[in-house]
Amino acid sequence: MNPPLTGNPRRVPAAAGFAWLAQSLFLVRRQAGRLLLLALLMQLVLGLTQLPLVGLLIILSVPALNAGLLEAFHVTARDGRPELRLLFRPLASGVHVGRLFAMGALVFAVGVLSISVMLSGSEELLDPALLERIEQGDLDAMASLNQETLGRMALAFLVGLSISGTLSYFTIPLIWFHDRKLGAALGAGLHALLVNWKPFLALGAGLLLLFLPVALVSGALFGLAAGGGAMTAIVMGLIMVLLLLFQLMLFGTQYCAFREIFGMPAGIEPPPAAGSDGQLVA
Repeated sequence: MNPPLTGNPRRVPAAAGFAWLAQSLFLVRRQAGRLLLLALLMQLVLGLTQLPLVGLLIILSVPALNAGLLEAFHVTARDGRPELRLLFRPLASGVHVGRLFAMGALVFAVGVLSISVMLSGSEELLDPALLERIEQGDLDAMASLNQETLGRMALAFLVGLSISGTLSYFTIPLIWFHDRKLGAALGAGLHALLVNWKPFLALGAGLLLLFLPVALVSGALFGLAAGGGAMTAIVMGLIMVLLLLFQLMLFGTQYCAFREIFGMPAGIEPPPAAGSDGQLVA
C-alpha cells in the first residue's frame, strides 16, 4: 500500500530497490508493445535536437516527455492501455508545462556547466571547428581525438548525466503528479534520494546486472551488423528494441519508486495487480 500524502518522503528498506525492478518488469510486460511505441516516438522527437532553435525547445521539453512516459506507466498500472498522445499530454498542460520547461532549463544549464568544467584544459577541444564537427555527430572528428580526450569526454558525459538525472528523478513526477512548484519539488526529491540511498544502491546493482546481458547481446549483434548485407537493418532493429526495453525499465523503476516513496494523490491511485498481496509485484 502507498503511504498517505504527508508532504514528506517515506523511508523504505533496501530490498525495495529490487522490488521496483520486479514491478517495472511486470508493467513493461503488461503493455510492452504500446510502451515500446511510446519510447520509440520519444527517441524520434529527441532526434530533432540537431535542428537550430527547434533543437533547444526539444531539449527543454525533455522533462515534460519524461512526465508523459511516467503517465503511460501510471495508466498501465491501472490496467489501462497507454495511448501515444500521453507522451505529449504534459506539454499541453497549462499548469505544469512552465515548471517542466524550467526544470529542463535547469538540467540543461547544470549539465553544460558540469561537462565544461570536466573538459576544461583540453587543448584538442579548444578548436571551434573540431567542436562543431563533433556536435554534428561527425565520426571522423571523434576518431581524430586521442584516447585520453575520448576518456575525459565519456567521463564528463556520465558525470553530467548523473547530476542531471539526480536533480530530475523525483522532481519531474512531483511536479506532474503532486502539482508541486519547482523549488519545492526539487528539495523534496533530493531529500527522498538522500534518505533512501540504500534501496537506490540496490536498484543500481540490479540494473547493472540486467544491463550486462543486454550489452553482451547488443555487442554480438553489432558484430553481425558489421558484416553488411540485407541482415544489417534487421540486426540494428533488434539492437534498438533491446535498448528501448532497457530504457523503459529505467522509466518503470522511476515510476514505481516514486509511487512507493511519495504515494499518489487521491483519485489517481492505481489498484494493486491481480495476484499480489497489496503491492504491484511481478
